Amino acid sequence: MPRIDIASDVRRVFEVVSGGGIAIWPNDVGYGMVGSSKAAMQKIFDTKKRGSHKRNAILGDAITQREIHALDKRSQDIIESITLDYNLPLGAIAPCRLDHPLLQKIDDELLEASTANGTIAMLLNAGPIYNELCRLSREAVQPLFGSSANVSGSGPKFRVDDIEPEIKAAADIILNYGLRKYHHYQRSATILRFPEVEVVRIGSCYELISDVVRREYGIELPADPGRDKLPSGHLKEFELLRAP
Repeated sequence: MPRIDIASDVRRVFEVVSGGGIAIWPNDVGYGMVGSSKAAMQKIFDTKKRGSHKRNAILGDAITQREIHALDKRSQDIIESITLDYNLPLGAIAPCRLDHPLLQKIDDELLEASTANGTIAMLLNAGPIYNELCRLSREAVQPLFGSSANVSGSGPKFRVDDIEPEIKAAADIILNYGLRKYHHYQRSATILRFPEVEVVRIGSCYELISDVVRREYGIELPADPGRDKLPSGHLKEFELLRAP
């Protein structure tokens, strides 16, 4: 059996998505859906039955994150400590530079659906497949937006076989790489909001992320109450960022 070819597989995904299609693809914190156009993101939104307050997250690697997020040095150092020094996945919400070429290429309505009060969410360091797709996005100046491949509220999916049929039917291409790395958490990525270093969602690797920011920066994040008490992992929904 031949070895997997990440570069070729990701190129196929990128070509479908940049052409207006939808892909289901793997990253370390589960399977996601990705699109680039207003129509594709609306189809993802409708198929997932997302609430109207939900924002899209833009895909980005470390280079894209440094360029798009407008942060002070300490906040940027925290993000890089987590994602680069300790090699952990993280969702980061932070003020963004709306004049960045990637954001300038986004349709006004899609940009409005993906930002809140001048901030944008970005998943970081979610594995080699994710990083390769982000590299293609950055080099082609083609913005990509992602969401988990599941009906909203049903929890992340770590195998293609577990994704709901209607979600799979909405995709133009599905990249199946088997069971995902952080399946044992049964949660999506941990999300922090910067510069506040505020927990928005407790997710994968939360205990490791908490340890990093406590030891390196003296910041005590809230204790994880456990999946029985906080099954979705959300402490504060991104909708709060929409308030004036």
